[in-house]
Amino acid sequence: MTTRPLRSFLFVPGDSEKKLGKIDGSPADAIILDLEDSVSPSRKTAARRLVADYLRDAVDTAGLPQLWVRINPLDSGEALADLAAVVAAGPAGIMIPKIDGPDQVQQVSHYLDAFEAAHGLSAGQIRLLPVATETASAPFRLGDFAGAGIDRLYGLTWGAEDLSAALGASTNLGPDGDWAVTYRLVRSLMLMGARAAGVEAVETLYVDIRDPDGLAESSRRARGEGFSGRIAIHPAQVEPINDAFTPTEAEIEFARRVVAAFDGEVGTVALDGKMLDLPHLKQAQRVLALVD
Repeated sequence: MTTRPLRSFLFVPGDSEKKLGKIDGSPADAIILDLEDSVSPSRKTAARRLVADYLRDAVDTAGLPQLWVRINPLDSGEALADLAAVVAAGPAGIMIPKIDGPDQVQQVSHYLDAFEAAHGLSAGQIRLLPVATETASAPFRLGDFAGAGIDRLYGLTWGAEDLSAALGASTNLGPDGDWAVTYRLVRSLMLMGARAAGVEAVETLYVDIRDPDGLAESSRRARGEGFSGRIAIHPAQVEPINDAFTPTEAEIEFARRVVAAFDGEVGTVALDGKMLDLPHLKQAQRVLALVD
């Protein structure tokens, strides 16, 4: 059965008590408590403590938003300390930045196997969402996720800022203000890598927090291409993202008709003068999975 993907992931700095205090009531499907880029090196220890305390206080709260944690990169010397601090409180998932490929994601998965067992958590309950394009070598490994066998992998997402820094680029945008060709290529490869692995594809952030219309249009296009959710960097971005990644009434009604038409052991059906086969059924089931 197709399960409902998460539409919105809202970043919240892990060292800000004020911002952590505003999470309750957020319409985001998931909150990412950040221990990486939004936290200065001198505040890492304090951020771990605040995030762990927040998770312990909130872990029994039913329903959304799910609480995730972005740890520091594996080569930073901070990642294992991050996991040791937060896993006992049972976050829903871990975001891993700046990976080079699935081997590093598998490494984190093995760490989680040990921490879950040590703290009496269900095996595999903590999911993983790597930012799979932030190094120069990472895009070449995106297809390898399909055969990596990482059971706790929720999906893949991508990022342009760290990649442009890794490439020594002065900009990641083209003359038209959209992504330059390198970043469009990486984005497409990430989408295909995620779907080849049978996991969700999460669109990257929209930088301009003062442009809700642009965010909404960009997000609608992303859903049309196959992305199932998006990262938000400001609370005001959550509702436009949720709306864009929620099917319209017309889409829902058509999806229901498609599913009904395939009731029984049939491989193709005729609907509204068009022949539909199993890929159309799968797409209809995905649409209905997005509906509460």
